[in-house]
Amino acid sequence: MTQLALPFVWPPDPSDDDFLLSESNAAAAAHLRDWRRWPVPASLLIGPRKSGRTLLARLFVKGGGRAIDDADQQNETQLFHAWNAAQADGVPLLLVADAAPPEWRVKLPDLRSRLGATPIARIAPPDDALMQALFERAFLKRGLDARPDLVQWLVARVERSHIALGRAADVLDMAALAERRRLSIPLARAALAAAGMLEGEA
Repeated sequence: MTQLALPFVWPPDPSDDDFLLSESNAAAAAHLRDWRRWPVPASLLIGPRKSGRTLLARLFVKGGGRAIDDADQQNETQLFHAWNAAQADGVPLLLVADAAPPEWRVKLPDLRSRLGATPIARIAPPDDALMQALFERAFLKRGLDARPDLVQWLVARVERSHIALGRAADVLDMAALAERRRLSIPLARAALAAAGMLEGEA
């Protein structure tokens, strides 16, 4: 079981720890920060892969809670005991998963009933503002010079997911290196079309 545990304090702003806030994830971040108002000392954090959910879980742990990543892939009896422990000692538990029940098929009846009483925080697919910020950060980390018009062009044409965005950044990084050219819309169009990653083009 992957259990995150770090003895620090929740930062005043999640973005201080490299978490980019937007409308797609702000409600989930606020839900975790306000854990004292949860009806039970446990919650589910649901979101797509690469969406920052593990980073949010680490921030939650820094605030004094416990978190289990990929909870939907863990031993159900252990999850059941972890949920009960949170009720007993008052230390809030965050379960990170791809989906909530019933999509997450829970076989253990006792665990299923407890998850049914557990609040859910959801991270949505990235919105335009987050897509733009993520592209800008991805290019900055790769040392690529991308003009604002290219970033806007990409936001309108790359699949709206964190995984697709990361793959697109990798494709453009390799294309710029191979062509020994600065990133541009024509280069991006050719590279992404060749990779089968271009949407919104006739």
